[in-house]
Amino acid sequence: MADTSNLILLAYSSVGSRRFAQSDLVDLLSFARKFNESNGLTGMLLYVDGAFFQILEGSTATLHDLYSRIEQDSRHSHVMKLIEIPIEKRTFSEWSMGFAKVTRKDLATIPGLNDFFGHGLSFAELEEGKAKMLLEAFQQGNWRRRLA
Repeated sequence: MADTSNLILLAYSSVGSRRFAQSDLVDLLSFARKFNESNGLTGMLLYVDGAFFQILEGSTATLHDLYSRIEQDSRHSHVMKLIEIPIEKRTFSEWSMGFAKVTRKDLATIPGLNDFFGHGLSFAELEEGKAKMLLEAFQQGNWRRRLA
């Protein structure tokens, strides 16, 4: 893994430029896992209703470069950085990229987010506070067993 003295956690949301079929998601995930493994990145990706929420952990320089590429990627629109914080250790160290295709019903089980997703809002409309709630749900183990 990469040098831990310069670790950050970066979370962003985006809207897919189109609906992703299961095969598209498998291809995207396969590429991301290989890229992340070779660049010392870990994290997880959620996909629901055409929108993505991704948490990445790694070196500042590597993540800033990757985020810039994601912003330019034609598969994404409305890319929004939600969280960028220094970390001492990784939360998702066992995953080059954990993945879950979740439903609004799944998300509504997280205290503090049930009203947000119950009103039809998506990852693309998350603000920092709600993004941190989602991050904390995963840090505490919610759904971890379901991630591939």
